[in-house]
Amino acid sequence: MTAFPDDAVLRRARPGDEDGILACIQALADYEKEPDAVENTAAMITATLFGDEPRAFAFVVAGPDDDIRAIAIWFLTYSTWTGTHGIWLEDLYVHEQYRSHGYGVALLSALAEECVRRGYSRLEWTVLDWNEPAIGFYRALGAEALEEWTTRRVTGEALQALAQRG
Repeated sequence: MTAFPDDAVLRRARPGDEDGILACIQALADYEKEPDAVENTAAMITATLFGDEPRAFAFVVAGPDDDIRAIAIWFLTYSTWTGTHGIWLEDLYVHEQYRSHGYGVALLSALAEECVRRGYSRLEWTVLDWNEPAIGFYRALGAEALEEWTTRRVTGEALQALAQRG
């Protein structure tokens, strides 16, 4: 657990954090100009992070009253090339009023530490190409842009159609 001068702490998410995590997810969607895209609920977060077989994990920065100020939600990947797992950072978000407190760096550092401790070879994520503040932040931490790779996604009707092709 990492402590900050303002009495906030970085820790693993725990039951009771769901509403604060969901608020960060919604704030991130708002920032990314997709305010209506969030279908997640506190109950879904409970099942995903704290159920019998968690498939995703989260670190949070919580204030003295356990108010969630920042999140890093992640899950495991696997590289066939390296033969090891890695961490995929799905969401990193710091509420605007808490930016420049070191929370983002601390969350990414905790994820890097998790990779090193477990012997994982990669920490990866995506960033929107217009999000210059985030791109600059990541660049300053040594994150490389993989310009030759593009993300692909199949959802909705296309996902249903692809499932039926087999």
